[in-house]
Amino acid sequence: MALKTRLALIAPLILILTACLGATAPAGTPTPLPEPSPTPIPLPRNPPGVYRPTLDAPYFRTPEYGIQIFSWWDLENGVRDLDLVKDMGFGWVKQGFAWRDIEHSAKGYYDWFRPDEVVNLVEQRGLKLLVRLDHQPFWAQEDGGATPLPSAPPKNYSDFGDFCRVFAGRYKGRIGAYQIWNEPNLSREWGNQPPNPAEYVRLLAACYVGIKTADPAAIVVSAGLAPTGTDDDTAMPDDKFVRGMYEAGGANYFDMLGVHAAGYMNPPERSPDDTEADPALQARWITFRHVEDIRQIMIDYGDENKQMVVLEMGWTTDAVDPNYAWFAVTEQQQADYLARGYQWAKENWSPWMGLMITIYMADPDWTEKNEQYWFAINRPSFPDFDPRPAYFALKEMEK
Repeated sequence: MALKTRLALIAPLILILTACLGATAPAGTPTPLPEPSPTPIPLPRNPPGVYRPTLDAPYFRTPEYGIQIFSWWDLENGVRDLDLVKDMGFGWVKQGFAWRDIEHSAKGYYDWFRPDEVVNLVEQRGLKLLVRLDHQPFWAQEDGGATPLPSAPPKNYSDFGDFCRVFAGRYKGRIGAYQIWNEPNLSREWGNQPPNPAEYVRLLAACYVGIKTADPAAIVVSAGLAPTGTDDDTAMPDDKFVRGMYEAGGANYFDMLGVHAAGYMNPPERSPDDTEADPALQARWITFRHVEDIRQIMIDYGDENKQMVVLEMGWTTDAVDPNYAWFAVTEQQQADYLARGYQWAKENWSPWMGLMITIYMADPDWTEKNEQYWFAINRPSFPDFDPRPAYFALKEMEK
């Protein structure tokens, strides 16, 4: 035991003995006052009459099929990919709608050209749209944009809430679901600050109330979280983060809990109990079925009547970059695992699993240096389409 630790144990005993002997503090020594506890910032109240789906009347069947696309800066490529998604028999697409690309220059000044185009294109094909809202405008940052950050919470969460309200009002009844932020359990997605589930709940609450005020029937999904075992200032394990959300009152501010289901090198059926017992892995988060661990947290907090949404599922084929090569699979394994993942959900996760979104239809600008290149179900190309085996597996699987 270190000296410092010993002293920490002895000091309280001295104080107790002094009190028992009737000793008093020397004259003129003020009694230190306890530091005041910070007053917690109250969360906003939800507007009345909001729609909250339950397992008794679920919004999604188990599962529904979606894929993430990148049509924002290339509408021609978006048209092609939307047609391919429909041909696959998938009913949903996910598209990022960056806050900074819409309310770019200053608060209250909006550019609706691209969001209007994307929403219209999806509707014209009879598909449903999950919108991911994140990426602050630089003017909304704590420093006013002096150091532009790729992804950071705004200085005033009410600015984000106002944006969410205006957005939901413009597209009322036309957006299938909203995802609020992405992977806030990673520092790089949280302004390089340590992940903080209570702060994320404040951000989520501001947007939830904004959306539900404008469109009470809208569906709001919490952010997908990165499955990780790292627990320091750079990242927080997703299960710990979800518990923190519940402890902070987050259950009132999402209709469905979002998760990410990365299988790493494991087939989708492999149990997290098995990988935890594997001496080479010793981790639960490294499996597709880690989703079941997160589901158990929902049950523990009495939130079992909500569905979940897999906002990202996939397996990488990157055998080049050492950061990814250790869990890379072959292209044929990628195809098999994706199709089997949907089948596992259909057979084992009903009715609590809803929409499941595969990553990705490739952005034509990606190269092998991009992480996403290796997860995609096609190789980047336009106008020609260069599918990987995963495209055909997802198209041909039973739905």
